[in-house]
Amino acid sequence: MTASRDSGGPQGRPSSHGLPPLTEALTSLLRTLVVALFILTFLLQPFLIPSESMERTLLVGDFLLVNKQTFAPAGSAANPGRWLLPHRPVERGDIVVFHHSMPDYLIKRVVGLPGDRIRLDGQQVIVNGVSLQEPYAVFEPAPENQFRDNFPSKMYTDPNVDPTWWLALQHLTQNGDLVVPPDQFFVLGDNRNHSKDSRYWGLVPRDAIMARPIVIYFSLRRPSATDAADGENDRLGHGTGLVARLTAFARWERIFQTVH
Repeated sequence: MTASRDSGGPQGRPSSHGLPPLTEALTSLLRTLVVALFILTFLLQPFLIPSESMERTLLVGDFLLVNKQTFAPAGSAANPGRWLLPHRPVERGDIVVFHHSMPDYLIKRVVGLPGDRIRLDGQQVIVNGVSLQEPYAVFEPAPENQFRDNFPSKMYTDPNVDPTWWLALQHLTQNGDLVVPPDQFFVLGDNRNHSKDSRYWGLVPRDAIMARPIVIYFSLRRPSATDAADGENDRLGHGTGLVARLTAFARWERIFQTVH
């Protein structure tokens, strides 16, 4: 009687799927890449914060993952991941990523919805006659600016204002309030004195809004042009110890913070 060949030996043994080990590893890697590409194409996308306009919510050097499905049209081909990340309407207080000028994106906070009546009185945002409570807003030192702080204005006093927007603003203003048209949104940066936003260049169309940030996945320490010399800031620390020098390049405490 001859001994039967043990095809399940440790060397040269086919995998449980009938594939050689190398082929199975490559197949597994390909599946992982396909899933990652699907997620990055349809669900999530990384962004880097380059400016101070959303301090202190978002700092210069924050890396974000944004959810591209939250505001995608429900039931459309543009929303293949709606079963995983459900669609919902844009709401006041949402931080949104939107197309501003191709291929650039901006990130701001929604303050005014379609039909809202908006004005700023001494930096206080008033929506439909009621003062908006904004614990996220900061007012870092800046020269006085009547157009910025008392909006809308009939005086063209700031050279940073888009002249086309200023002319349109006159037609959208009723009794001292900006009336937000249908399918348009009024957005502001949280760092109110250092943000170019709807006050300066106009409203955001609904179809320009493409994502909502969900988490900070990494944060590099980067200097902010608006940091106060004697206050909390984002500048690189000057620790003399080796550990301090090795760890000071990142804001470790911000990693995996949710954005809201």
